[in-house]
Amino acid sequence: MNWINARMIGYGILIGTAGVKALSGRTAKKVYTHVTAAALRCYDDCAKTYEAVKETCGDILADARGINDEIYAEEDAAEIEEAKALLESLETEKE
Repeated sequence: MNWINARMIGYGILIGTAGVKALSGRTAKKVYTHVTAAALRCYDDCAKTYEAVKETCGDILADARGINDEIYAEEDAAEIEEAKALLESLETEKE
């Protein structure tokens, strides 16, 4: 039973050492570099998409504000016309 535990510990050390060697090798470094480069390209693409969406949303917001400004101007003009009509009717009643 003790020899089985000792062998398992030995195998673990051997596999761990081989794993570290494999992960720190020249080929592994190339793989890490290519994966990092792909991640950076993905980030750049996402940033470009974000900027395009942000600009589109800004345009939509500006158009919406323009529409609201026109509606408010029409409402103000209608209120002014109503006030003028009311003043004229009051002036006519006074005479």
